[in-house]
Amino acid sequence: MKNFILMMAVAVLVACSAKSENSKSVESLTETNEQNAEKTFYDFTMTTLEGEKIDFSQYKGKKVLVVNVASKCGYTPQYEDLQKLNEEFGDKVVILGFPANNFGGQEPGTNEDIKKFCTSNYGVTFPMFEKISVKGVDKHPLYRWLSDKSLNGWNDQEPTWNFCKYFINEKGELKQFFQSKVNPMDDEIIKLIEA
Repeated sequence: MKNFILMMAVAVLVACSAKSENSKSVESLTETNEQNAEKTFYDFTMTTLEGEKIDFSQYKGKKVLVVNVASKCGYTPQYEDLQKLNEEFGDKVVILGFPANNFGGQEPGTNEDIKKFCTSNYGVTFPMFEKISVKGVDKHPLYRWLSDKSLNGWNDQEPTWNFCKYFINEKGELKQFFQSKVNPMDDEIIKLIEA
């Protein structure tokens, strides 16, 4: 009988502990969502491949194209077109590259590997940031903002593969989402830049 009572007490303690942990997780998630709800695009600060902190408030008044990139993807040659877009329209739009390993393990390298690859193969000069997660439970807060309409105002589309593109206007408003297959030099993107 004593063993039974002891086992029941342990079971109750384990159940209470699990409930407490779940409650903490829900509280943490709610707190994160509340913090994100107050954020605008300009409230983010991100770290470049070189380790430099970039405050997105410096992009106020500029159009921005945010792209999740990878080095071993069928779309990787889009780096060339992103660089071309940067060279031809860099006075009108800022391109921000975010390496991510979320799709097919196609960005396995370190930040240093990624920088070397982009520079030596495509001559990339637009800002490239440290590797982050763009989907799933560990999705970076920037990508939570980009893919949650309660945070950005209208869009729930998260990246479906590498090289998805988000277009932000001069007021920091998310205006358009483009799938991977849409080339950076596509007429629709150029029209948004020149508008």
